[in-house]
Amino acid sequence: MGNPNRKLIVLDRDGVINVDSDAYIKTPDEWIALPGSLEAIARLNHAGYRVAVATNQSGIGRGLFDMATLNAMHLKMHRAAAAVGARIDAVFFCPHTSEDHCECRKPKPGMLKMIAERFEIDPAHTPSVGDSLRDLQAAAALGFPTHLVRTGKGEKTLAAGNLPPGTKVHDDLRAFALDFLSEEHE
Repeated sequence: MGNPNRKLIVLDRDGVINVDSDAYIKTPDEWIALPGSLEAIARLNHAGYRVAVATNQSGIGRGLFDMATLNAMHLKMHRAAAAVGARIDAVFFCPHTSEDHCECRKPKPGMLKMIAERFEIDPAHTPSVGDSLRDLQAAAALGFPTHLVRTGKGEKTLAAGNLPPGTKVHDDLRAFALDFLSEEHE
């Protein structure tokens, strides 16, 4: 499989890195980083981890925004990350709606499978962080250790239960980074 020495962390986007909205994040102006999230990515980078984002973006399939707008949102995210010394190595996204029955839309694991192949990593050594059950289900299907943050939909997800076995819960991405890096050094 992958190389356990290739250090990567997979993050969901909306509700983990940036503020989420039930009406979708449709413009760069609506893309607002959660407090401490980009600094958390910088901390992970400084510890030798690359970061890949795996995000369902059905707003494209629903016609709420186009690829140019998604690219502008991600440009804003990359620039905001760079401003605090953070780097996001890749953004994988699914543009489909659930009606498309694709393999990449979480909770299906297609997007995470693509990340594992592209980065040549071993899922068993690659934490995946999300705020919704489908993030965790997609990761657990391939054996990624699952981490739930309470930001975004996280509180609702936690209250609903049925998390994949072994899921660890963190207040936010900053707490995940601190917890994860302190465990790594034990």
